[in-house]
Amino acid sequence: MLPQRLRFGAFIAPFHPIDENPTLALDRDMELVEWMDKLGYEEAWIGEHHSAAYELIASPEIFIAAAAQRTKHIRLGTGVSSLPYHHPLMLADRINQLDHMTRGRVMFGVGPGALVSDAFMMGIPPHTQRDRMDEALACMVKLLRGEAVTYNSDWFELANARLQMTPYSRPSVEISVASQVSPTGARAAGQHGLGLLSLGATSTAGFNALASNWAIAEEQAKEHGNVMDRSAWRLVGPMHIAETREQAMEDVRFGLEKWIYYFREIANLPVVPEGPDPVKTMIETGMAVIGTPDDAAARIQQLQDESGGFGAFLFMDHNWANWKRKKNSYELFARYVAPKFQALNVNRQASMDWVRENKDEFTGQARAAVGARIVQHMQEKGAENIRPEIVAMITGQAPPETK
Repeated sequence: MLPQRLRFGAFIAPFHPIDENPTLALDRDMELVEWMDKLGYEEAWIGEHHSAAYELIASPEIFIAAAAQRTKHIRLGTGVSSLPYHHPLMLADRINQLDHMTRGRVMFGVGPGALVSDAFMMGIPPHTQRDRMDEALACMVKLLRGEAVTYNSDWFELANARLQMTPYSRPSVEISVASQVSPTGARAAGQHGLGLLSLGATSTAGFNALASNWAIAEEQAKEHGNVMDRSAWRLVGPMHIAETREQAMEDVRFGLEKWIYYFREIANLPVVPEGPDPVKTMIETGMAVIGTPDDAAARIQQLQDESGGFGAFLFMDHNWANWKRKKNSYELFARYVAPKFQALNVNRQASMDWVRENKDEFTGQARAAVGARIVQHMQEKGAENIRPEIVAMITGQAPPETK
């Protein structure tokens, strides 16, 4: 029996430095999703942010609607929709419409909102965001399953609210809850029987929290009559791979410093430990893979071992390398890493081994068959038109010497 096929994709916030044309940056995000679709990636998750300049996509739904028209197979998710920023009925209605328009390719990732500056502009106190997410999520799970909901909150109201269309996907569009180190996302996922999006899974804290957060999700699921599904667990982390480690390290010097600057100085999230060489530091701590396809495969295996198993690995997309080298990284991964975790070459390997082990027998049978047909011809027509060395091969006698 073949093992479960691990899925791969990207979590596209995105992160675009402010020294480039934002319109063209958005175009490149769309080109990336198209490229991933051609390479066979299964998922692309699109972010929602409203401030701080780097993370440009304000509406993942609009991006997904456009991407769905330009792709064939890849599934498209909100990565993630910030629930405190939306009335639950309005957001559920948009997601349900996308479920129909994409013929079931849309996924719904949810979270409380990552940037405090976004919440500040809307007058949302940061300490209320997680509670608001929990409130909205409880209502939206029901709405997206076609149920009617009546609920009064201090920030929204639902009065016998229901969606006009039943969901295209059954029982509803797939929903995943963002989680980092704290158990908030894991608790919500377990309570409602949803998928889990583990952001920052390759950071030291995120890596160490994988098993414990999954255990929390399973505990909550059991209390609420649900069962967690590891195939709906997605881990997110940054990678850039090239033909050699030296080439990969050279590639990322194109844009890594700007990415680090954004997290340290703007978002105020020191994701990269201090050190004289951030590339070396990120590699040594395991926070990122900057290396070869073999390095990427080894890190994914570590994540599987630590977590106990998951369903998908998503690149935290970035612009560390220029566009050409970035596309090359995605292609190398699709060609040489993904097959190792999807059993794509298991039967090919078995077939090659079988032929190699039996090659002498197969060759002998082939020669015998050819020889029998030559003998038959010689018996019927003589050996005049048969080359001497072929006659010698059949009769076992040396061919006559030619002068």
